[in-house]
Amino acid sequence: MIRQPAVADQFYDGNPTRLHYELGKLIGPIKEARSAKAIVAPHAGYMYSGAVAGIAYAQVEVPETVIILGPSHTGVGSQAAVMAKGAWSMPMGTVPISEDLAALMVELSDYLEDDALAHTYEHSLEVQIPFLQYRQPNLSIVPVCLKDLSFSVCKDIGSTIAEAVKQAGKPVLLVASTDMTHYESQEQAQSKDRLAIDKILALDPQGLLETVRGHNISMCGVIPTTVTLVASLALGAGSAKLIRYATSGDVTGDYVQVVGYASFIIE
Repeated sequence: MIRQPAVADQFYDGNPTRLHYELGKLIGPIKEARSAKAIVAPHAGYMYSGAVAGIAYAQVEVPETVIILGPSHTGVGSQAAVMAKGAWSMPMGTVPISEDLAALMVELSDYLEDDALAHTYEHSLEVQIPFLQYRQPNLSIVPVCLKDLSFSVCKDIGSTIAEAVKQAGKPVLLVASTDMTHYESQEQAQSKDRLAIDKILALDPQGLLETVRGHNISMCGVIPTTVTLVASLALGAGSAKLIRYATSGDVTGDYVQVVGYASFIIE
């Protein structure tokens, strides 16, 4: 199965030459990129959140295999959907699924399912791929689309992913795709997002999920981020760093209703 782009020419430029040029500006020069367990990056249109994502991608080594975890905005498909076979057609080239790792993840988990349907129109994973392709021309991916889950299920999936990575015996980067607060004032967004940011920096997945739910923070990718924190800890992560925080208001000048964006590196 070849998945076709769902949001090319909407969230990012569908022309490969122009897209490559835009990514070069968003990522900037690569300085002393370091090995990381995971990154957390936003998934809005590149004009809004691309610079926040790009600065994180500039600072990490991107291995040939990347597991991308994103939220379901479409509601289609299973609760925890892995596209386990095939490839994704993208403007800058086709990206194969890392089928061995995907199959291992599904085999080890009680919750992950082989379900390509959930990925058909979902943008949260797709917008990460051009950044990854820019940094790693031999990229292969495992796309994971997650709906609303309990912490116990998040913990199980995160532990499973870590075990699969260990068994795979090769470098694997995790990417959690999320935006932060949606459509609140700049002041409210910054205040709420700070609560979630502090839990990520503390490497506290359960605290993150409880904080987001307890304070009604409209962080769409809290589940992928929670799972990624669990997996990163199981893989030996010891620190998380906030790379950049911004809002859509910083681009548009409209601070009445903004969307928050944050990027992190977890090592």
